[in-house]
Amino acid sequence: MRRADRLFQIVQHLRGGRLVTAQALAERLEVSTRTIYRDIADLQGTGVPIEGEAGVGYIMAAGFDLPPLMFTRDEVTALVAGARLLQAFGGAEMGRAAEEALVKIRAVLPEAEQGPAREVALAAIGIGFDAPLRARLDALQSAIDGSLRLHLDYRDEAGRPSARSVRPLGQLFWGKVWTLIAWCELREDFRMFRADRIEAMTPGDRVRPERGKRLVDFYARIEAENSAQDHGPLPLRRP
Repeated sequence: MRRADRLFQIVQHLRGGRLVTAQALAERLEVSTRTIYRDIADLQGTGVPIEGEAGVGYIMAAGFDLPPLMFTRDEVTALVAGARLLQAFGGAEMGRAAEEALVKIRAVLPEAEQGPAREVALAAIGIGFDAPLRARLDALQSAIDGSLRLHLDYRDEAGRPSARSVRPLGQLFWGKVWTLIAWCELREDFRMFRADRIEAMTPGDRVRPERGKRLVDFYARIEAENSAQDHGPLPLRRP
């Protein structure tokens, strides 16, 4: 546990006007009593109203709480904009998660900032992003998070069908379409698949990351290829 997290936990355990011994805190946080004594002294030094002494216990004055999470107006605007973009152009679960995150952020903002957070003059309309596509984006993200191999039924730009077994690595939004970054086991190379051209997909077994087949390797290759060219970024390869 990081020291900052431990200090936060000590404050949480002392809330409510309860007398808590250093030994009890040490057992809960799995550290020595000497560490607790030092942490208590540091908290007292920063103004946290903790009273007590070694061998007796510690208690915190009622009404004390940690300061609220603070964001600048520009940061709030950026967070709201990001959430609305996900709601318009992302998966259904992505959009719901973004809205829930905003609810939690608003809950800890000072009252004077809660109104502006709701009134940010930014909107996004996800034309062409229907329910099946949103569900597909969520399913792709679930496979990425779970490191699951995917079996795809795919049609390329010319309408030609193909079946691919891929290792999904990430999703990339181009401002109009989402593409899946994956390691294609048929081509034995990185490929990108447009989400709106995936006709069906079936999750398979869990795969372990392998050097040369990871998302970091994909970006490293793109960076190396781009740096070797004088005419700017190279187009990413798609099937």
